Amino acid sequence: MLTSTPSTHPTSPRPPRRQSGRPTAPGDHEDLEFDSEDLGATEDFLVRAYTKMSIGAPAGEKASAHVQRRWLGPVSFDELDLRFHMSYDAAPLGRICLCRVHDGHIEENFIGEPQDVFQPGDVTLLSPPELPYSGRVCEATYDLTMFDSALLDRVATPTSGRAGEPVRLLGHRPVSPSAQRQLDAAIDYVRTVVDGAHGTPTPLVASTTASMLASVVLATLPNTAMMESATADRADAKPTLLRRAVAFIDGNADRDIALADIADDIHVTPRALQYMFRRHMDMTPMEYLRRVRMDHAHRELTNADAALTSVQIVANRWGFAHTGRFAAMYRETYGRKPSDTLRS
Repeated sequence: MLTSTPSTHPTSPRPPRRQSGRPTAPGDHEDLEFDSEDLGATEDFLVRAYTKMSIGAPAGEKASAHVQRRWLGPVSFDELDLRFHMSYDAAPLGRICLCRVHDGHIEENFIGEPQDVFQPGDVTLLSPPELPYSGRVCEATYDLTMFDSALLDRVATPTSGRAGEPVRLLGHRPVSPSAQRQLDAAIDYVRTVVDGAHGTPTPLVASTTASMLASVVLATLPNTAMMESATADRADAKPTLLRRAVAFIDGNADRDIALADIADDIHVTPRALQYMFRRHMDMTPMEYLRRVRMDHAHRELTNADAALTSVQIVANRWGFAHTGRFAAMYRETYGRKPSDTLRS
């Protein structure tokens, strides 16, 4: 059984539309739900939802599979429950795919490396996006969080190779136990936003959440990039360029902008941009962007009619998905609750 939820916008929930036949491609950004005990049907679904692959199962074992996919802007969040031993041999995914095991285990084969076993509680990169992968799912429930690797380039600065070379992940395990906890918390946050616990995500909420996740991936998994560097190009750290960067952020705070967009606009490297903000403003460009968005939210709450809007609506409009965290930041900045501002 396949349930597909088409949407003109990936963050806009609609009632599910049941259809028969094959699932649509993941590039369509459609929510998907799949249930089957037929191995052939499961393989067909996985090929269309992920990548070309072949799967197998022990003779006589019931191939019980359930997969649910939901989208948050450029990020897909999948929950899988495979109640059998499924072997797989797959082509490259072409996307960053983060895996968290909740029950059972996954035996993953890596090219040029020993096999690794993903156990409950593990948070890993399922496979390098550019390489084929194989292994076995052993009666496991797990989730997969996926996004295009180009998103990493928007939030990071390459530290090696020629200019403009894409960022590459160099390992599949977080660099430390604390890094694993940080990555796990980021995926939990994505799930919270996807679940809509704090209202329907706006496009800005979706984009800022995606950028947050990509930044955490770079902070926790070994890679060829870094967010900041003491060896920044200091020749570009001029107040004139800083003013231009500030003006760009101020004028585009309602849009999905990332570190690379700001740097491109003023024609400096992302590293230099980070350095000039640290040197002259004691914050990162993205921290400044968050403050600008908070200021816009404050103005809107000040002028809004409490009968026609809410703190949650205003917070979501300016990219703050978690109303409680928004309220805490607001109170720290303005010394009062956002609800008090709205009612005044």
